[in-house]
Amino acid sequence: MNVPQAPDAALLDLVNAALADLKAVDVRVIDVRDQTTMTDHMVIASGTSDRHVRALAENVVVEAKHRGFPPIGVEGESHGEWVLVDLGDVIVHVMQPRIRDYYNLERFWAPSEEAEEKAPATSH
Repeated sequence: MNVPQAPDAALLDLVNAALADLKAVDVRVIDVRDQTTMTDHMVIASGTSDRHVRALAENVVVEAKHRGFPPIGVEGESHGEWVLVDLGDVIVHVMQPRIRDYYNLERFWAPSEEAEEKAPATSH
């Protein structure tokens, strides 16, 4: 029996599968519902080259359209350094590693997680 999924869950599953199909690197999903009203989740992934970044983003677009989630917009396809796919409740950022390191969206959208990861252990 199939249990109906919330739209966000179905969309996140679709995005993760589309990225995994073409071997995206270091995929991270960040829940931003408490920080903004423009979207519910950010998915950040890396590609190994401009062609890989474009192919990953295009696969997300194709799979989303196929499953009834047409993108609101796609930006950055011509350069392939950073492609943004806006699916409404989920925004996908596919970047080359140097661009991802430079802009460090994870620090901006998930600062508490990064602080927790980097916090030194305390002894009592």
